[in-house]
This record gives sequence, C-alpha cells and structure tokens, in this order.
Amino acid sequence: MGILQEMQRAHARQVHAQKQAQAAAHRHHQQLRKEAERALKAAQRTAVANERERRRLYVEARMAEVAADNSGLQAHLEDLGNILAATLAIDDHIDFRRLRKSAEHAPFKPGNLATPLAPPDWRRYEPTPPGVLGKMFGGQARYQQQTAAAQQAFGQAQAQHAAAEADRQRRLAAAHQRYLQKCAKVDAEVNAHNTEIDRFAAAVAAAEPAAVVDYFGLVLGNSVYPDDFPQHYRLAYVPESRQLVVEYHLPTLDVIPAVREYRYVKARDEITTAARPSKEIKERYATIVAQVTLRTVHELFEADRSTLVETVVFNGIVDTIDPRTGASVQPCLVTLRTTRETFTGLNLRLVEPLACLAHLNASVSKRPAELAPVRPVLEFDMVDKRFVDEVDVLADLDQRPNLLRLTPNEFESLIQNLFATMGLDTKQTRPSRDGGVDCVAFDPRPIFGGKVVIQAKRYRNIVDVSAVRDLFGTLQNEGASKGILVTTSGYGPASYEFASGKPLELIDGSNLLYLLGEHAGVTARIDPNDLD
Repeated sequence: MGILQEMQRAHARQVHAQKQAQAAAHRHHQQLRKEAERALKAAQRTAVANERERRRLYVEARMAEVAADNSGLQAHLEDLGNILAATLAIDDHIDFRRLRKSAEHAPFKPGNLATPLAPPDWRRYEPTPPGVLGKMFGGQARYQQQTAAAQQAFGQAQAQHAAAEADRQRRLAAAHQRYLQKCAKVDAEVNAHNTEIDRFAAAVAAAEPAAVVDYFGLVLGNSVYPDDFPQHYRLAYVPESRQLVVEYHLPTLDVIPAVREYRYVKARDEITTAARPSKEIKERYATIVAQVTLRTVHELFEADRSTLVETVVFNGIVDTIDPRTGASVQPCLVTLRTTRETFTGLNLRLVEPLACLAHLNASVSKRPAELAPVRPVLEFDMVDKRFVDEVDVLADLDQRPNLLRLTPNEFESLIQNLFATMGLDTKQTRPSRDGGVDCVAFDPRPIFGGKVVIQAKRYRNIVDVSAVRDLFGTLQNEGASKGILVTTSGYGPASYEFASGKPLELIDGSNLLYLLGEHAGVTARIDPNDLD
C-alpha cells in the first residue's frame, strides 16, 4: 500500500508538473501572440505613418512644382516690366579700342631638342694601365693594343655623337622656324583684324552711311532681351540731316503669359491654371511696346558719342498673321521722330512709358493687341535710296536727271506731277522767290481729305527751320488741313522739333527720290557735284 500510494503521489506530481508546464507554455504562447499582435499593430501604425509621410512629401513636391511655376511666371513678368530699366545701367557705346586685339605668343618649348647631347667620355673607353708585374709579363703590349682599340671605339662614338648633335640642331632649327611662322601668322591675323577695326572706326567717324548703319546695328545686337523677343531690325542713315531711321520688330501678344497663376488641387491631384484677364494682357502689351521704343532710342543716342545722329525715327512693327484673313502682315504699332536734345532731356528712370511717348508726340496704336496700325512718320523704304543703291547710281549718272539741274518751271512740273499721281488735285501753283515752288492742292478723300499746302525747296544745303515755320504760317493763312514741305536736301533737328505734333510732313531728298520712283515713274538723282 505504501508503494502504491507513493506511485499515486508521484503520478499526481507528474500530472501537476505537466499541467504547470502546459500552463507555462500557454502563457508563453499568449505572450508571443500578444507580442506579435503588438508588433503587427506597430507595423501597421508605421505603414500608415509612412503612407501619410509619403503622401505629405508627394503633396509638398506638387506644391513646390506649382510654386516654381508661379515663381518663374513672376520672374518673367518682372523681366517684361523692366525692359527699359534694364538698359539704363549699361553703357551702350562700343569702344573700338576694346575691339582691337594684341598678339600673344606662347614661349618656344622645344622640349628635349633644347638639350645638347652629352659627348662620349674617354674615361669609359680608356683601358686600365698594367701594374709593375703586368709590365714584366707582357702587359704593356696588351695595354697598347687595348688603348688602340679604345681610341678607335672612342673615335666612332665621337663621330656618332657629332652626327646626332647635328641632327638635333637641325630639328631644333626646324622647330624654331615653325614656331616663328606660327607667330607670324598670328601677328598677321591680329594686324588684319586691327586694320579692319581702324578702317571701320574711321568710316564711322567720317559718317559713311554703311559704316554708321553697321555700328548702330552692333549696338542693337548687343542689347539683351528675353528669349521670346524677335530682335530683328533694319537701319538707314541720312548724313545730310544726321537722321537715323529704325524699323524694329516688336514681340507679338504671345509674349505676355496667358496664365495668371498655377494652383494645385489636392483632392484631384491636379495642377490647374487661372487665366490672366484680357484687359491686363492688353495693358501689359501696350507697355512693352512703349518700353521697347524708348529703350531702342535711348541705346542709339547713348551709343553715339560723336553726335553722328541728331534725329531718330523709330517704327515699331509686328511680323505676324492677321487672324481675320490668315495673311502675313507687318502692322506698325508705334512711330516716333525725336531729336537728341529732346530725348536726352528725359529722366527715363522715372517716366511712365506710354505717357512719355505721348509727351514725345509719338503715334501709338490705340489697340496694339488687335494689331490696329498707325501711319509711320516716315516709311523705312522711303529712306536713303541714294546710299542703298550707290553702285547703280554711279552707273546711271548719265541716264538719270539731276533734280538740282532742273529749272524752277521743270521742278514745279515735276512736283505737280508727283502729287497728282499720288491722288491730290492741284488747283494752284506759283513759283517761289527761293527757287522752290508753292502749291495749294486738295485731297479728295472724305474725312481725311481737305486743303493741302505743299512747298518744295530745290536746295543743296539743310533747310532752315524758318522754312518750316513759314509753311505752318501758310497752312494757317490758307485754312489748310495739312502742310507738306519737300526738299532735295534735308532737315535739322530744330525743324523736326517744330513740326512734331503739328499737321506738317517733312520730306527730304531721299524720300523725294523714292516717291518719284514709286508714284511718278521718274528715276532721278540728287548730285550737288554735277552742276557745272
């Protein structure tokens, strides 16, 4: 019984131990499960946090993209608003001295050729003399034989050295000659460049029309505008009146960004745009037209240290497509004639561009965005026929009439014929005391037509401003709507100043030649040297 009871107690202890082990295992399992659940929840929280972080970073990236677009948009608008101001801190004058070059030559580097070859050393060939014992046992004879052989070898080495050294010196001389030739070529190129610069500078100083046009073309070419500006232009120079005419291509309306603002819509993950109001686009475009006009005239006058130019005519045109017809058009949106004295008296840092143009009596399109044109104060193609076709002029001197050789009656008939073919009804003419003709004509067009007073001066010298004042007085006395003064010479800045803002049109010699060719079919010339 005792053994049986002991066995039962042992079994009970074993069962109890198993239950405790199972309970411990269950608790451990529960603990592991809880830890797994906590780890899973932690991982889920991390994943959610990571997703939130990812989405936050994504939204930030999209918003940064929008901010960059808006910043670029604002920077572009600031550039457009500073077109005039950007040039005021720059000296537009081109210093010909700075265009000259100086020849710079790298030092002659012959390398190993510069080092003479080391001559052979006799000590390397000389045999060792025999000692006392050597001499006693025939060493002296062998020494003499060795010496003779060494001398022969040494002589051969000397000959080889001399030949090698001569070859080195020949190659060194050839290399130096090539170096001198290269230097001479560089010198010749630099001298040719400097000679051309000096020739160009002398031609500009002499007011040669082609050189003057090239110089001011360089000035305008140096002017830095935004990338979407065309920067195309034509220039002409009339030395008699020191007048520079510019036909400048303006940017189209597209230069104003149509987008006012970029926005990121988070709910749709989409970048949208807000359109710029049409009124703002038109206002900004009109300001750009005015700024380009003032900037160009400023650059031309500032670059002219030698006062080659006293009067600048600026015609701003746009090369575009007429949306109504699909045809290519080049309407003139702004035209201005101003003198150096008037323009340089402006404080361009403080002016409002459009108001400044009004002050200068410029004609500006009322609707530049709609390409509504204005009539240029001077058509570019009317300018400088004598200089553009200089070669043909020289070839045709004998065939073309010289207007300065015409009699007053012939000149009167020529002027009458010209304006008659241009649509004016000439009613009365009379010779004037100064060799010109006075003509009262009528423009039959409705609204724009009316009485026109025309005065022509067959002059060789610049027409004085008093003639322009007299024309204006005649216009008022006759009750005319317009006055036209035509001359075979040119006008000074005072004449243009007086005519500015008045119903007066001044036509110089080059314009007259153009009008005669275009409207009267008369190919003429004006040559003061052919009056004998």
